Amino acid sequence: MSVNPADSAIFGGLFGTDEMREIFADRRYLQRMLDVEAALARVEAKLGIIPAAAAQAITAAASIERLNLGEVAASVPVVGYPVVAVAKALGRAAGGDAQRYVHWGATTQDILDTAIVLQIRDGLARIEQGLIAIGGALAEKAGVHRDTVMAGRTHLQHALPVTFGYKCAVWLAPLLDHLERMRELRRRVLTVQFAGAVGTLASLAERGRAVTEGLAAELELAAPLAPWHVNRERFAETACFLGLLCGSLAKIATDVILLMQTEIGEANEPHQPGRGGSSTMPQKRNPIASEYVLAAARGVHALVPLMLNAMAQDQERATGPWQSEQLALPQIFVLTDGALAHATALARGLTVDAEKMRRNLDATQGLIMAEAFMMRLAEKIGRDEAHHAVQEACGKALEEHRSLVDILAEAPEIASQLDRAALDRIADPASYLGEARSVADRVIERARAMIGERMPGP
Repeated sequence: MSVNPADSAIFGGLFGTDEMREIFADRRYLQRMLDVEAALARVEAKLGIIPAAAAQAITAAASIERLNLGEVAASVPVVGYPVVAVAKALGRAAGGDAQRYVHWGATTQDILDTAIVLQIRDGLARIEQGLIAIGGALAEKAGVHRDTVMAGRTHLQHALPVTFGYKCAVWLAPLLDHLERMRELRRRVLTVQFAGAVGTLASLAERGRAVTEGLAAELELAAPLAPWHVNRERFAETACFLGLLCGSLAKIATDVILLMQTEIGEANEPHQPGRGGSSTMPQKRNPIASEYVLAAARGVHALVPLMLNAMAQDQERATGPWQSEQLALPQIFVLTDGALAHATALARGLTVDAEKMRRNLDATQGLIMAEAFMMRLAEKIGRDEAHHAVQEACGKALEEHRSLVDILAEAPEIASQLDRAALDRIADPASYLGEARSVADRVIERARAMIGERMPGP
């Protein structure tokens, strides 16, 4: 039974992926706890703290198949955590003298936190795959549509011409930043937690640091300078990073929804029979992928504050804030992966109607080129006077439903400075794109440098 749609057998495909749910599933979490316990035993055996035979037996027994999940489930409401039941079950499975050495010198939170770090490592690897996939798709679109001129819009109104390749590059640029941000994030977040009861590892005396560093090396994690069991910025930073990523995906989804409006019709989500349909209106092709990108992103943004609030940890072991993280972090990963999957499919299959872009560009009969006219005129009569003259012409063009070029050509103060041939040249939207093509080129170049051979070819 599922209460959260992201975990539902029916609705789960709309909000997440099975691959990310598997990373944070109960069985995987318990297996990660066993992985940490086994690694701890091996390290302590190498340091002569426990017998080598005990470490071998513990490692051999550290499999989820050796656990009775019913016993673990029954223990958790009583104890508050699964580690006690897991450690006992591991000891029984290891058998003999090895039982005495399971969980040696550790505390519950050491195992839970380090297991979560291992889950985060797997989760970030999947997020990276998604970023590479959507990055390649958007870079390809930016290249294909480098010269596809369309209306740039501010406040939802025509502003200046841009290209669709430029728009794709603007979508892509922050995703490349996120890819770099995530690679930096790993250095801080993928850190072992092994600190004992209050962080001092007193139970291991002078060998505590050696065990910490050995455990980190065994699990291919970093060793912290100080215990972080009550310093939760690593997990909070991970959540914030995923929140930023979702914000960038939501920007793409919002733009696609607007471009798909019937009155705009410049781009459409990839279509298949029945997709985005209506129960009453046969003509509908709703922006379903974009809608669920937005829904997942809003879910993540609602959960990030819970992770930030959990940073207020009391003394040397928190009474609630730490435990609340489990309500948010797995869902943040699942929802982010769901948003990324939808956005990637959208980026790969987005259909672009260049003819409709051109018709929309021409819909205002040249008004979108008002700044271009003003700037050329300003070279001759000054900016303020040019702005006033072109603004008056725009008002007249709107009132009379006529071409702006015709109105400008009829104005003596303008015609005396710019003849009709010059006005016609300025009126071409492709002549006033500024940095649009260069922006696309720069972003594509950075994508190729970061993603390399994993990107589609030119």
